Amino acid sequence: MGYKPVVAVVGRPNVGKSTLFNRLIGGRHAIVEDNPGVTRDRLYRDCEWIGRNFTLVDTGGIDFTDKDDSILAQVRKQAQIAINEADVILFLVDGRTGLTSNDENIGEILRRSQKPVILVVNKVEDFKQNDNIYEFYQLGLGDPVAISASHGLNVGDLLDKVVSYFKDIDTEEYEPDIIKMTVVGRPNVGKSSLVNVILGQERVIVSNIAGTTRDAIDTPFEREGQQYILIDTAGMRRKKNINESTERYSVIRALRAIDRSDVVLMIIDGTTGVTEQDKRIAGYVHEAGKGVVIIVNKWDLVEKDEKTMTKYEQKIRVELGFMQYAPTLFVSALTKQRVSKIIELVNFVAEQQTRRIATSVLNEVFSEAVQLTPPPADKGKRLKILYVTQTGIKPPHFVLFVNEPELLHFSYRRYLENVLRENFGFQGTPLVLITKKREG
Repeated sequence: MGYKPVVAVVGRPNVGKSTLFNRLIGGRHAIVEDNPGVTRDRLYRDCEWIGRNFTLVDTGGIDFTDKDDSILAQVRKQAQIAINEADVILFLVDGRTGLTSNDENIGEILRRSQKPVILVVNKVEDFKQNDNIYEFYQLGLGDPVAISASHGLNVGDLLDKVVSYFKDIDTEEYEPDIIKMTVVGRPNVGKSSLVNVILGQERVIVSNIAGTTRDAIDTPFEREGQQYILIDTAGMRRKKNINESTERYSVIRALRAIDRSDVVLMIIDGTTGVTEQDKRIAGYVHEAGKGVVIIVNKWDLVEKDEKTMTKYEQKIRVELGFMQYAPTLFVSALTKQRVSKIIELVNFVAEQQTRRIATSVLNEVFSEAVQLTPPPADKGKRLKILYVTQTGIKPPHFVLFVNEPELLHFSYRRYLENVLRENFGFQGTPLVLITKKREG
């Protein structure tokens, strides 16, 4: 799937950034729907326009009016990091209020950035009368695009302009048979140490300061003839700790790395167990449709008896209820215990997520499943599954042609997903079941 461009919305407070953000993400649904327990964060969202996918980031309001130097420095830093991370910047200004000194300060930073900047004048009511947008030409950022985010006016034209910049963005693609893996987890769960053990060399400087690894770094390596790319990311922090803007963007970086990967190694600290932030990261991995291996690190520090591992695994299954399919491995980066099994599991999950099932076999299995447990009737109508076919991999996609799509309730969808897993494996990967109406 290659590189997904990042589009950042910047501007001073109260110009309508959140309204535009919500308007642009509009009807975009995650591929894995109605899954209870998936924690969603509102800071960034995937968008799609005329077949192009990109990540939209809301940067929060940039304010230069406060005379406190430290706050001013933070704000400038935040703007700068947003600019560094983004491929295209939407600079939002307010057509009702007109040009302010705050806008001019932000405009100056953006001009120096050499990044593609689209100047967006929001809250325009009358598109025939363009008088209120002329003054924004003095920002030196080209032709302003007039919109009304709250009414959705001219937003399509704006998106056309955004997407037009993507052709200049380098979309690196590795060979399809190279397995791309990403290491994610909260700061201080031992990601860098594990990366070093996997690669067998001190590549990342390990330090106890949370957030020392800022960038995602791609490292190619080979094992037994199979080529891999290891994408290493900065730690993902809880949202309330993201007031330092660098951390906010390290999260975007980690999400970008997840989007580019095939299999995600989700590292959990064995001494603390699953945290809220772990659930949030897992939710993103799940919704992105990626293969996943849950790795419990620092297992050497956990007091154990013969039942500890089983109990711990059950607890993870409860905490990450939507990720029952993920294999779990208990390791110690320090003592290297079971670390050698990581690549084995990555290979296994990569094979599972690219598995294709013949249509005839699928229909046979589904026909038997429906006979064993018929779908529940709703107001006298019963779901009929007329035909099933697999339409994609990474993650495996299945289309179910049915008489009435709305009759496929969540519990029966889960039953059918379990049937697929019992018959064909698909361990370590989410499954996508799409229903289409067909008379029959």
